Amino acid sequence: MSHFLVHSAATLLLQLVAQGQLDMEGALTARDRVGIQDFVLLDETTEAAFLSNLKKRFSKDLIYTYIGTLLVSVNPYKELDIYNKKQMDIYMGVNFFELPPHIYALADNAYHTMLTEFNNHFILISGESGAGKTEASKKILQYYAVSCPSTTLLNTVRDKMLMSNPVLEAFGNAKTLKNDNSSRFGKYMDIQFDGQGDAVGGHILNYLLEKSRVVHQNHGERNFHIFYQLVEGGSDDLLHQLGLERGCQHYNYLTQNTFRNSVFSMFIVSNRGILLINYNFVQHLFEVIASVLHLGNVRFDSDSKGHALLNNNTELHWVSNLLGVDAHRLQEGLTFRKIEAKKDQVLSPFTTDHAIYARDALAKAIYGQTFTWLVNRINESMENKDPSRKTVIGLLDIYGFEVFYVNSFEQFCINYCNEKLQQLFIELTLKSEQEEYEAEGIEWEPVQFFNNKIICDLIEEKHRGIISLLDEECLRPGDATDLTFLERLEEKMGNHPHFVTHKLADKMTRKTLERGDFRLLHYAGEVTYCVVGFLDKNNDLLYRNIKDLMCQSKNDIVKECFSSMDPDSRRRPETVVTQFKSSLQKLTEILMAKEAWYIRCLKSNESKQSGQFDEALIRHQVKYLGLMEHLRVRRAGFAYRRKYDVFLKRYKPLCPATWPHWRGVAADGVEVLVQHLGYLPDEYKMGRTKIFIRHPRTLFATEDAYEKCKHELATRIQAKYKGYRAKGEYRKQKEAATKIESCWRGTQARKEKEKRAWAVKVIKKFIKGYMTRGQAKNTDNSEYLAFVRQNYLNRLRDNLPKTVLDKTTWLTPPAVLTEGSLFLFVVITVKFSIPFLSLQFQMKLITSSIFKGKKDSYPQSVAHPFSHHSYYCVPVIKYDRNGFKPRQRQLILTQTAVYVIEEAKIKQRVLYTSLKGQTSVLIYILLVDDSNTTFIWLFQGDLVVQCDHLFELLTKLCVIANKQNAIKVVQGSINFEIQAGKGGAVDFSTGPEPMVYKAKNGHLMVVSWALSLLSHVSVQTGYHFFFSDYI
Repeated sequence: MSHFLVHSAATLLLQLVAQGQLDMEGALTARDRVGIQDFVLLDETTEAAFLSNLKKRFSKDLIYTYIGTLLVSVNPYKELDIYNKKQMDIYMGVNFFELPPHIYALADNAYHTMLTEFNNHFILISGESGAGKTEASKKILQYYAVSCPSTTLLNTVRDKMLMSNPVLEAFGNAKTLKNDNSSRFGKYMDIQFDGQGDAVGGHILNYLLEKSRVVHQNHGERNFHIFYQLVEGGSDDLLHQLGLERGCQHYNYLTQNTFRNSVFSMFIVSNRGILLINYNFVQHLFEVIASVLHLGNVRFDSDSKGHALLNNNTELHWVSNLLGVDAHRLQEGLTFRKIEAKKDQVLSPFTTDHAIYARDALAKAIYGQTFTWLVNRINESMENKDPSRKTVIGLLDIYGFEVFYVNSFEQFCINYCNEKLQQLFIELTLKSEQEEYEAEGIEWEPVQFFNNKIICDLIEEKHRGIISLLDEECLRPGDATDLTFLERLEEKMGNHPHFVTHKLADKMTRKTLERGDFRLLHYAGEVTYCVVGFLDKNNDLLYRNIKDLMCQSKNDIVKECFSSMDPDSRRRPETVVTQFKSSLQKLTEILMAKEAWYIRCLKSNESKQSGQFDEALIRHQVKYLGLMEHLRVRRAGFAYRRKYDVFLKRYKPLCPATWPHWRGVAADGVEVLVQHLGYLPDEYKMGRTKIFIRHPRTLFATEDAYEKCKHELATRIQAKYKGYRAKGEYRKQKEAATKIESCWRGTQARKEKEKRAWAVKVIKKFIKGYMTRGQAKNTDNSEYLAFVRQNYLNRLRDNLPKTVLDKTTWLTPPAVLTEGSLFLFVVITVKFSIPFLSLQFQMKLITSSIFKGKKDSYPQSVAHPFSHHSYYCVPVIKYDRNGFKPRQRQLILTQTAVYVIEEAKIKQRVLYTSLKGQTSVLIYILLVDDSNTTFIWLFQGDLVVQCDHLFELLTKLCVIANKQNAIKVVQGSINFEIQAGKGGAVDFSTGPEPMVYKAKNGHLMVVSWALSLLSHVSVQTGYHFFFSDYI
């Protein structure tokens, strides 16, 4: 039981430490240093407090902050190391508020909520151009690509989703004044998952591509990326095939801005297999893009009647070739309008302006239809073939609220879209809040917020809204112009509080409006729109004869696109704004059927500089994104809510009754806990599954108490845990010691058993030998007799007689040594009577200590007596150091020196006193047995000699020089230095007869019957000696 408690305490300690570092309500030091991680917990819900907290976190590169489950993201305009695989692993499967705010946390919780509840979700990413919406959607896709279970199908779908992004960016993104990679279309992507959470398919919906950008761009902006990538990055062969020249200055549809990224992003070429686009389609796709550029270069002149004429036949022929249409019919379609009257057809010539309009309309239609075709192809490649039910997570990356210096039809549609999404956002937020309150049994308190339904009605109301009036003006007969449209607006909406024109404005406001402008008061602020081009852009008409011609195109893409437009239909096609309104209504229906998650992206500054926080710009974005309204909705009743078990698990150490374990219902435990903490009745409410806390200060007071308690508990738990670990370690060591002792005792017992068995065997053999000691030597008594013999000789050595007259101290020998004892007695007696024999014995003992067991010929030399004279002379053969030529010499040892003599002439004299010098030189003895021959090499004496009587010579030399321990017997050849930098060697081998000669390699070769051991004699002298004898 105690083990379980200690383990539980240790686990709790780790949880406390982890939660203290990671939870939203975590360490107060982190909260004070980097602001509040959830705006809901702000003490004041003012705009100033909101911006201050946002700026504080931005200064520490903390770009993400929550408003409940909504994520606020500030574009840092620099790379942050928070999107790697390690960060993804940290956020996988973690509770939403357990870790600091991050886009991965939102993506992960949307995914796991979908799996748990088996329902559909969507993530709405909004913000103005350049705020980072596209990058946010990429991060979410990358997270799902890494975090979802890996299967072959998933890898295919994942690759297709990831590869579709750069393709759609190339065709749908462009440089604007506010963003170098601005999405000029809205994109909604559904990612389909099966019951196991595997991605099995996807689908993309695109909204309102800004086709007018194809033919016209504002100052400082550019056309779609794909045009520049083709012209600047395409290969020379490809450009030649398409009739293009490198450089955007050659094309009227391209602005003359420097295009820095000239890499040819033909992701379609490298990934056409993934996107199900074959090579022919890729080639046709290039031809479509090139044809648009050539169309822009088609110029019109006018005749005397003002009719349009085509003189630039080169560009026209390129367009006809690339599109695969008849050049004459194309020229006719660009300069004449076909009018049908019953069965007759009449060609009405265009003016120059009409011809330019027809040319641009064709260019926009080709590009717009091709973009739709490309999206459809991507959808086909990602289509899920399994009919079983799937759950989806949708990603809505749509244009943000736009306010430019000149705002036109596109900005009107975009801002209308944002009004609808804001209406949906507030509706869904209020709905989810109200449903949560009702589910928990908490009384709902009405929330005051700006309801933008009045603006949405102003724009989209049937028969009275701006869209209806715009369509009516486009459809009515007569000369309808942009100004007549403005007049209709003034007539129908003159009294609307959110609509004003130059005519309707007061004197002060009129100064800020042009006569062709109207102003709408959106939820995000005032926006002034210029009506010029509204009708043309809304009509977006393409004349029938041109449509018919495109349907006959030999370019498969163009033919497929225009054939789907139903050219035989006599009905007037829907206007652009009506189509957009319908698609927006369908999108709203799709989103209303899903659970919503929100990401609000903010630009930190207009100059795209890292580290700059433009408060005025941020304040404007906070306002038009409705962040304060959302915060007020979340804070309208209770700022903080948590499930009972989660709240109790975190704060139970603060109450003795709930610590360490609460055995009852979690709700009862929370009630006891808050009563102990002193919560007032109006500060909290108890729901069915959650506790609701009204004020952040109440939560922070609780967090302060928890922070203080946590350290005290941690100390106590650490002490208990350390004690538990120490006891466990002691038990382990004790068990290990017991095992070691047991093994050691067993080993010792086995050794003792072996020793006793050996002793029994020895004693048994000793007794047996003792019993047979009188018999002749045999296997039973041989060891016993050897023992008796050795024992007697050892005792005799210690009790020898001191004088020749001492005959009583001789030890009585055993029977086996009677004869040997008598011989030894005689020898000892002779030693005392003959002095030189005593010297012989001493020298023989020295010889024995040096050579016994080391020289094979030593035993045969024992019987030969040594000379007893104080002078010793031995004949030798000298070998010259250079050439090893033999010469007869005499080697004489006296009491003071060694002499080498030639006839009666002394050739070399070495004093024994020099053996005590400081120069360390070796005497080398080369021994070749049997012939008892010695080789001596005197280094400094320039002498190599051969002599007999090896053992006697070496013994006398050692005795006279007092170097008895200097001889070491080794094996091998001898290398020596003749003079500085020049060496020699003595080699040994065996042969049929002994000899000494100079070998071909220049070495002195000594041949014997069998090569014996080599001896080294090391003495302190200035000479080297080498001795050898033959075996």
